[in-house]
Amino acid sequence: MRQKLPARYNAIAVPLLLSLMMTCIVSGIATVNSLGLAEGFFGNWMQAWLYSWLVAFPIMMFVLPVVRRIVAVFVEPPRF
Repeated sequence: MRQKLPARYNAIAVPLLLSLMMTCIVSGIATVNSLGLAEGFFGNWMQAWLYSWLVAFPIMMFVLPVVRRIVAVFVEPPRF
């Protein structure tokens, strides 16, 4: 049986996965927009992805709790 990470890792796992996915998509779009699907596209995209992720992940760690607090002002908490 596969074990899950403890709940305390949620604060790192969410911004990690979110920043990986978002920077991949955004850097891919930006690379296609600037270079087109030219030779070397994939290498340029991966380089852009790495650089953007190295910036995005630490920022996400700082910004996500702030965003959650701001959203909590405008959105009702779930009722169980």
